Amino acid sequence: MIRAVLTIDDIASKNTPAIVDYLCEKGIKPLMFAWGAKVEEYFDNAVYVLKKGITVGNHSYSHPNFSKLTIEEGIEEIEKCEEVLDRLYSAAGAERRYRPFRFPYGDKGGACREKLQKYLAEKGFDKLDDRRIAYPWWKEQGLDRDIDTLWTFDLAEYNIRPGSGFTADDVMKRIDDPSPANGAPMLADGGEHIILLHAHDETEELVPGYYRQFIDYLLEKGVAFIEPEFIPKK
Repeated sequence: MIRAVLTIDDIASKNTPAIVDYLCEKGIKPLMFAWGAKVEEYFDNAVYVLKKGITVGNHSYSHPNFSKLTIEEGIEEIEKCEEVLDRLYSAAGAERRYRPFRFPYGDKGGACREKLQKYLAEKGFDKLDDRRIAYPWWKEQGLDRDIDTLWTFDLAEYNIRPGSGFTADDVMKRIDDPSPANGAPMLADGGEHIILLHAHDETEELVPGYYRQFIDYLLEKGVAFIEPEFIPKK
């Protein structure tokens, strides 16, 4: 059996409600991460996410590379997005039970990594329950201790862009790859995954319903999507 938590980055977008409706149809509850400026741009679409009972986490306000920021600038990015999320949850009439965080690009801050982890812990951010993930590199890289939410498998569909040469077929090949260069093989029996997908209108324009195509394929291959849970705070 292969189990996976689906995470979706960069909401909100024009296609966010369609993605949510599809996931509800399939009985999949994802964890979504909000790009603060995009939430402000498509605020009603982000409200729609919360009204469907989906947890929305912090993905920074302007989606920078954190390794290029000072610790003060990094904290400002997180806190500015927090203000947006507080307004969002209030507008949706939803309780903000969990506050997960994901770094844009998986860039944990370079020289500021430890200071940022300490900040996330002190401010009470929630850690996705990753205790069943047994890949050796997950612990070797300290990902089992970090508060932020990384991933074990990146669909990389954001590479589908005009002139890139990267297509939907390349995403399928990534799913089928038994020994990927990065992360863990998606379809190895007994796998425990955190999958990364994005809510991008640019991808939608080139491959309409791309999220449906890829997730349907994962379901056909026997991937069981599980609801995100968080490690209780001590």
